[in-house]
Amino acid sequence: MKAARETFGQTPDGKQVYLYTLTNGNGLTARIMNYGAILVSLEVPDRQGKLADVTLGFDTLDGYLQEHPYFGAVVGRYANRIGGAKFTLNGVEYQLAANNGPNHLHGGIKGFDKRVWKQEEVQAADDKVWVRLSYLSKDGEEGYPGNLACTVTYTLTNDDELKISYEAETDKATVVNLTNHSYWNLAGQGTGDILGHELMLNADKYTPVDEGLIPTGELKPVAGTAFDFTKPMPIGSRIEQVGMGYDHNYVLKSGGGSLALCARVHEPTSGRLMEIHTTEPGVQFYTGNFLDGSITGKDGKVYKKHYAFCLETQHFPDSPNKPQFLSVVLKPGEKYASTTVHKFYTK
Repeated sequence: MKAARETFGQTPDGKQVYLYTLTNGNGLTARIMNYGAILVSLEVPDRQGKLADVTLGFDTLDGYLQEHPYFGAVVGRYANRIGGAKFTLNGVEYQLAANNGPNHLHGGIKGFDKRVWKQEEVQAADDKVWVRLSYLSKDGEEGYPGNLACTVTYTLTNDDELKISYEAETDKATVVNLTNHSYWNLAGQGTGDILGHELMLNADKYTPVDEGLIPTGELKPVAGTAFDFTKPMPIGSRIEQVGMGYDHNYVLKSGGGSLALCARVHEPTSGRLMEIHTTEPGVQFYTGNFLDGSITGKDGKVYKKHYAFCLETQHFPDSPNKPQFLSVVLKPGEKYASTTVHKFYTK
């Protein structure tokens, strides 16, 4: 198990950005930087043992400093959408940035994905290696109440698991929903579309949305619809039935709270298989619908529509405005804790 740190560049305001490389005994290699707490790359072996990077992104910091669709980033203070870019908490209405039409998306104009996080710990042990990063989101930042102290820990184990753990505490009641926004292609980043990947989602309901992708508030069964991935199905098998593609929150059978199976994805040509376990009650399944060939990523690869998928473990979108959804309120004296594990196999 190895951990290393190198300089990756500077932000326009002169803040130092570092790249952390975590390597396990089987050759799995994760690279994380403290800008946006971004997972820059993850190299995973195929059934022949050949490594390939299975996440979209950029070779240099400059790519991440330009506008991009949250490649590999930790997004917050609230991942996904908040309808009307506002919510009311304890009788006070909080106005947020409307950065997605009339709605608020992924923490606003300068969310956690565009902040430089502080290194807390980089360490290797016999069976795991990890980096822990922290960020203090100040009261009023992007319109949210409370000083929110956050940490995210990336741990790579010898069992070929990448574990992402989040913790947060606040000094004033606020809303929190953190996730990682990696774009996956298990055949290797930039190699083609993901429509042949076989997906199983451990969810029998989803949250229907309006035209602005805000949940209507109902939980709808997936049975008999193009949203049903309770048994493994190629991602592209029914994608034309859902417009541009999938961009929906699924209600996990586990209900959240304890680590449980969320999804399993198999890429037949390479044999790579990724299994996701999470403590979250939901997962946003997104099929790279807005990738359009305008972004050139790592190794000069051009990213086109459906060249990746996202499985963002989360509480449901617009929960602050939907009392029937599980609460996302964090109060002083409480601790927010969330864990998602990506485990890799071949078959």
